[in-house]
Amino acid sequence: MSASPSRGILFDLDGTLVDSLPDIIDSFLHAFSRHGLPAPTYEQVRALIGHPLDWMYSQFAPDHVPALCAAYREHYPLHFHRRSRPYAGVLEVLRTLRERGYLLAVATTKRPDMARRFVDAMGLGPLLHHVQGTDGFPHKPAPDVIHHALAALGTGGLWMVGDTALDVRAGQAAGLKTYAVTWGTHPEDVLASAAPDELQPDLQRLLTHLPPLA
Repeated sequence: MSASPSRGILFDLDGTLVDSLPDIIDSFLHAFSRHGLPAPTYEQVRALIGHPLDWMYSQFAPDHVPALCAAYREHYPLHFHRRSRPYAGVLEVLRTLRERGYLLAVATTKRPDMARRFVDAMGLGPLLHHVQGTDGFPHKPAPDVIHHALAALGTGGLWMVGDTALDVRAGQAAGLKTYAVTWGTHPEDVLASAAPDELQPDLQRLLTHLPPLA
């Protein structure tokens, strides 16, 4: 018998499916004011989005990482949906891919519980087959979160879609084609340096690579 065809499409979450950076960065900066520490600029924080939270704080206040992480994790769950919204066309692209027979999963650096809450709050839950957060295994650019997501889907992977060079390199390490969107975290030149298969301002071209499955 022939093996079942691969049907898995993996998406990063923040900066890829959802314009969530303002709420993330607001909570990140709130932690500094909460503890009376000098804060970095908005752009300094934006450049690090996609890395683990503790690593991000270590770049600015290495002696206060546990306290800052705790303050963020107290603040963000209460404010994560104030300004966050799916990017234009995202719901339609996900719906079309589902209708064409693909299996869709989020593969994010967010913790699993927060990732699921966020997906549901943004109205993405019914369009996804699985939400895979990162907890207890290496973060992107390691491919572990992709492997976990594909195992949950029960299929092989085709594309990894993201907005950072970390997403692109994780997808490459997992043996997937990679699609980078420029509307998120990393500027186009940084994304281009990771050599994605597609570098686009939105998700529409992804559909041209993924026709309906028989």
